[in-house]
Formats: sequence, structure tokens, C-alpha cells
Amino acid sequence: MKPIRLFRHLLLPDWWLRRVFARGDLVAIGEAIAASENSHRGELRFVVEASMPLASLWRDVTPRARAVDLFSTLRVWDTAENSGILIYVQLVERRVEILADRGIAARVPQAEWDAICRGMERSFAAGQWRQGAVQAVTRAGELLAAHFPAGASNPNELPDRPLML
Repeated sequence: MKPIRLFRHLLLPDWWLRRVFARGDLVAIGEAIAASENSHRGELRFVVEASMPLASLWRDVTPRARAVDLFSTLRVWDTAENSGILIYVQLVERRVEILADRGIAARVPQAEWDAICRGMERSFAAGQWRQGAVQAVTRAGELLAAHFPAGASNPNELPDRPLML
């Protein structure tokens, strides 16, 4: 555990998350997820975490490992066609991770998801939080639509509303 990393996470005020992603931004992201899911049978989950929990920091958990933990905890893997996607934003470290369940991961290489992540990070660095998030959701939806197009039955298995931790 690096002391500077620990202090950066511990000293972040709670209000900072709401300043970066205001209520209107969250609504726009949720609407983008809902619109996207009309075109495919996949499920998108968008999670923003301002700072990691102390236990995770103490164990020196990386943003990728934290995303894996949340993928499991939020049951993104528990979709009928194994087509769940987690978009995880770690604000303190300014990292974005996308995890794809095995159904979609078998069809879309990780490099595609990583390109979306780096695009979000560039938008975020420019202060374009909403635009970067909505573009990422749209692009992820396009990949899902290409491999899991909407059918007669298209249940909404996961919440569309972004989760703020």
C-alpha cells in the first residue's frame, strides 16, 4: 500500500462525486443505458466510485480488481445470456474499467472495451464527464447490438440507473 494513494482516497470529500456527476448527468447516463438496451439483449451497469473502501486500499486492490469485485457483488454476471457489461469509473485514480461477461467476452475482444475506456478517460480529462459516459454507453450498446440484437423477448435484468458509491 502506497501512503500517497491511501491519503488521496481518504481525503476526497463526499460532495466531490456529486459535483463531477450531477443529477442531470446521472439521468442522461441512465437514459442512454435504457435506449441502448432497446437495441440488444445485453445488460449495461454503470458504476462510479469516488474513492475505494479502506479495506480495498489496505489490500492494495487495483481499480481493475475492484471492478471485478463489483461485477460479482452487483451480479452483472447473472444475466440469461451472460451478456452483462460493467462500466466502472474510479474517480480518485481517474481510471475506467469495462468488464464483459463470458457470453459477450467470447465475441468481443478486450481491446475493444479498453478502447472505450481510454476514450472515456480522455473525455474526463477534458472535463466532459457526461459526454464521455454517454459515448461509452452508446459504443458498448453498439457492440452488444452487433452480437446480441434485440429479440421478441428483451427483459431488463439489471437497473439502468447509474450507481454512485
